[in-house]
Amino acid sequence: MSGHSKWSQIKRQKGVADARRGQLFTKLAREIMVAVRQGGPNSESNFQLRLAVQKARDNNMPLENIDRAIKHAGGGVEASDLAEVTLEGYGPNSVAVLVAALTNNRNRTIQDVRRLFTRHGGNLGESGCVSWLFESKGVITVESDGSDAEEIALQAIDAGAEDVKTERGYIEIYTQPQDLEKVRKAIEEGKHIISAELSLIPKTTMLLDEKEAAQALSLLDHLEELDDVQHVFSNVDFSDATLEKLRG
Repeated sequence: MSGHSKWSQIKRQKGVADARRGQLFTKLAREIMVAVRQGGPNSESNFQLRLAVQKARDNNMPLENIDRAIKHAGGGVEASDLAEVTLEGYGPNSVAVLVAALTNNRNRTIQDVRRLFTRHGGNLGESGCVSWLFESKGVITVESDGSDAEEIALQAIDAGAEDVKTERGYIEIYTQPQDLEKVRKAIEEGKHIISAELSLIPKTTMLLDEKEAAQALSLLDHLEELDDVQHVFSNVDFSDATLEKLRG
């Protein structure tokens, strides 16, 4: 499981997240609208909506934007036009890539994703070609200077976490999907939680050197830039030495 957030760490350190904040808020609003469409506007009874709203808050999305997305979903027009699409394929060096999209034009999304795979030396595959390599997990990322790592790990494990990984500057906590909210609540007091979300985690990872990792990350970044794409998952991993160079 280790390495899930290394890609996110690189983007944060380079300031890419702030540059794309407007696009991020649009994608977060879409997640909220689809969650409302599927389970209703009451976050107490709609687990997916609670997760979507919390994710929006974690990313500093203004409360008025969140409320607007929930109300807009009640109107039904835009949210009802959105369909969930999952696309799978292999990137450069045969890394597995899974793309989750929300779109009102399935053919456009498939063409855009296929074009990027081809441009970066990969290929879009058939449904199921790589999804078996991933499993659904709750992932909580907590900021840490290392001094409180053991305390956070013990709190998380006591609350039901499956695994805890300590990286430089942050801690990753893995849970069963149904335990995500419970574990988050157990550790959130006094801790800076960077994110808490359901994610697809690779069962095994592919360690790449600096050149190979840069090629793979270029594909992942360009896929994420597509307006229709909500999430991109991969089994790519790289060493700390490579991470240092990519951060620069």
